[in-house]
Amino acid sequence: MTDNVLNVVLGLVASAISAGLGWLAQALRRRRRVEQVREFFGLPAGGECLVVVPRSIGEGSDAGTVTRRDAYALMALAGLVESCGARAEIVAHDSANRGIGARTEFCIGGPVSNERTAAHLAWGLPGALVTSGADPGSNVIVVGDRDFTADQEQVHALLARIATPEGGRPVFLVAGQTGTANQAGVRYLVAHHRELARAHGRNGTFAVVLRVVKPKAYGPDLVEVAADVTAEAVQRPGARSGAA
Repeated sequence: MTDNVLNVVLGLVASAISAGLGWLAQALRRRRRVEQVREFFGLPAGGECLVVVPRSIGEGSDAGTVTRRDAYALMALAGLVESCGARAEIVAHDSANRGIGARTEFCIGGPVSNERTAAHLAWGLPGALVTSGADPGSNVIVVGDRDFTADQEQVHALLARIATPEGGRPVFLVAGQTGTANQAGVRYLVAHHRELARAHGRNGTFAVVLRVVKPKAYGPDLVEVAADVTAEAVQRPGARSGAA
């Protein structure tokens, strides 16, 4: 074998080894990213989660139907769950009479349309509530001493992750003021879960209020964080004044 041929063979071997190592490194990075997502959402491969859907609100609405916007939100969650290699069980809000921690739960809709959300707020985020607004069918997200109202220019969604006792699976809440806000909240959670994990950790409780800007013009596409309300949301009413 001549020196030229030997150099070519060695070059090919080195290229093959380099390509193999590069592929292995990329595969390990992808696997690590997937495992981080699974940890944050509590969705191990082959695991199960619960998706709790709200009832349709409005004149003439069938209590057993899901709005178009909430259906879109379910589709986004389905893609997330599938990417983790898990399975989802979808149940109506008034049929989800089961405990917490055994499976990750995604709860969509405010307490007016979702009884399960009302229970989670009272238990895990006692400093946050959703009350009826001045206009019929409207509501206000209240956290601590801050009110987030809906109008023609903006609507809001309370997005939260609630850690459960003894390291159980988390509960995720997306309590929007409208169906568009619900969809925007779910889409934000799916698209920005890495940022949320970096900011709040992969295993703790957090609560943020999202602002959906000009929903009639842009739908659920223009979303920004209005406030991080974790500290206020986890504090029981009266605890601060009592401590003072």
